[in-house]
Amino acid sequence: MNGHETEVKFFVNNLEQIETRLCEMKAHLIQGRVHEINLRFDNANNDLQSEFKVLRLRKDTEARFTFKGPNQVNSEDVTSRMEIECTVSDFDSAKQFLEALGFRTVAFYEKFRATYELNNVHVMLDEMPYGNFVEIEGEDVSLLRAAARQLGLKWEASVKTGYLALFTSAARALNLDPSQLSFDALKSIPISAQDLGVEAAD
Repeated sequence: MNGHETEVKFFVNNLEQIETRLCEMKAHLIQGRVHEINLRFDNANNDLQSEFKVLRLRKDTEARFTFKGPNQVNSEDVTSRMEIECTVSDFDSAKQFLEALGFRTVAFYEKFRATYELNNVHVMLDEMPYGNFVEIEGEDVSLLRAAARQLGLKWEASVKTGYLALFTSAARALNLDPSQLSFDALKSIPISAQDLGVEAAD
């Protein structure tokens, strides 16, 4: 996928209830629940981070390179950014490719994700090691708002930052390694909405 990513994200208490609503509305299941592994890369000077850019290698049902430009938040609190993505044939070889160019892994994070299509938007149900989220992505902000309303989500509770940024602030407060956002690392560590600086939208 090449173009712009426009999305809104919500922290939720009851992800199963959101999925039930999607099924009741006859939303189309694009991808069933799948485990994702993500590696974030940067150079020795952390130039990408300082420029608010993202270079990521992801593995779920396939392996993909993704580059994202800086976030732009519009007046409706929806984020939009340039996104360039391509599929690669082998995850480990792709990692070695980036390392050969001088990039290094600066963060690991994982999640479980299911993806639905509802009225021309994509709705992602994300299970993170620190909580559950709903992402709604599409080209028309009015459709994002309509989908959020149909799912019973409070628009004003939308989350303005990415998953790693959310965890980084909580990790500092809880004395955790911000580069290791894994289910194993956090399995016995309760992290609240207050720790993340978010509120539940459901």
